[in-house]
Amino acid sequence: MFGKTCTLKITFLGTGTSQGVPVIGSKHPVCLSEDAKDKRLRSSVLIEWDTYAYVIDCGPDFRQQMLRTGCEKIDGILFTHEHSDHVLGLDDIRPFYFKQGNISIYASKRVVKSLKQRFDYIFKTKNRYPGAPSVNIHNIKNKPFKLQNIKVLPVKGMHANLKVFGFRFDDFCYTTDIKTMSETEMEKIKGVKVLVVNALRVEPHYSHFNLEEALAFIAKIKPERAYLTHISHLLGFHAEVEKQLPENVFLAYDNLIISI
Repeated sequence: MFGKTCTLKITFLGTGTSQGVPVIGSKHPVCLSEDAKDKRLRSSVLIEWDTYAYVIDCGPDFRQQMLRTGCEKIDGILFTHEHSDHVLGLDDIRPFYFKQGNISIYASKRVVKSLKQRFDYIFKTKNRYPGAPSVNIHNIKNKPFKLQNIKVLPVKGMHANLKVFGFRFDDFCYTTDIKTMSETEMEKIKGVKVLVVNALRVEPHYSHFNLEEALAFIAKIKPERAYLTHISHLLGFHAEVEKQLPENVFLAYDNLIISI
């Protein structure tokens, strides 16, 4: 069903958890680190192929992330779920909207409903504010859909009691904010070449994989390479944690670019 149809370029726009790293006011050693790889904006990726560019999630750092990549256009945004660290940058699609017109968004009905409540001025059809952006809504379910010339497969996970979507593009799969996933859903992504998965910290967490759980998940999926994201300062220093990982597992970091 899936295989390599084109070359994907993936830019990690952010690899941090909901507070980012450093955390405001924190004196934790990782928050005080001078290593650029220990400085993490909220989690998001930019996926590019041919002439197309799509973003998965646009959190509160979206504007900064777009500026530092030099990205000049996006063809759409896919949302994993509605939590603030994954959606609060939606207003910053305005420069793209002014250049391109309506921006396509892809999300479940539940997530779209939340976005309409939080950004009502974007979704209004009457008496719209002239400077507000506008979007084309694509409601997605747990079944494949097309983005241009690529088939995308949603992969359902549980973020505590909240359903979230990961997304498989050919042999690349991006998941985040997952605590559990059914065997049926895991079958969809077994054998992907590159897997991205959340690993919040060393200690267990009620709604995210910790490091041990993330590594166990990776061992089940068996990708050629795996990258850990949605990382908090409590996971430790990037350089130290990286040394402890299996040879095919890496800590992602902001601005990391990979190709597949």
